[in-house]
Amino acid sequence: MNVSDAIRLKRAVRKFQDKSLPDDVVHSILNAGRRSQSSKNTQVWRFIAIRDKTILKELSQCGEWAGHIAGAALCVAILTPDPTEKFQTLFDAGQAAAFMQLAAWELGVGSVPASLYEFEKSRAILGFPAEWHLRVALSFGYPLEDETLTAPPKKGGRMSLDEIVHWEKW
Repeated sequence: MNVSDAIRLKRAVRKFQDKSLPDDVVHSILNAGRRSQSSKNTQVWRFIAIRDKTILKELSQCGEWAGHIAGAALCVAILTPDPTEKFQTLFDAGQAAAFMQLAAWELGVGSVPASLYEFEKSRAILGFPAEWHLRVALSFGYPLEDETLTAPPKKGGRMSLDEIVHWEKW
C-alpha cells in the first residue's frame, strides 16, 4: 500500500477482534513512531506499549471516550514533557501517532486515538515519572469487521479542498 492510499483509506477502528498482534507487527508499529519526525530531532516522546488486558481495562477508564482501549490488542501511550510549556511537544507526539496509525493500517491493523483526562490515575496505572505527561493513547487491533479494511471512502465524509484551503490570504 502506498502512502496516498493509506491516508485516503485509513478508518478509525474502535472494535477489535479478540486476537493478539504478533511481536513483529507490534515492533513495526512502534518503530514507525520512533522514526517520525520531530522538531530539531529532539524526539521528545516516549511510548509505553501495553498488551496486558487488566491494564488496558484500567486505562480505558481514564477518558470519557477511551473505552475502546479495553478491547485493543495493543495500546500505545504517548508520553511527552509538559505539553502546556511548549506546543511543539504535542505536535511531535501527533506526528508519532499518525506514523504509527498509518504503519498499522498497512499491516491490516486498525487503530484510533483516545484523549485521556484522568492524568494522575493514568500515572498511577502505568507508573511513569512525574516529569512525563500522558494525554493521548492509541488503540490497535485487528478490526472486528474485516470489511473495514477494504471499504471504499464514504461520499461526503470529508469537506472538499476548496472548502478548507485559502490561497495566499484568507
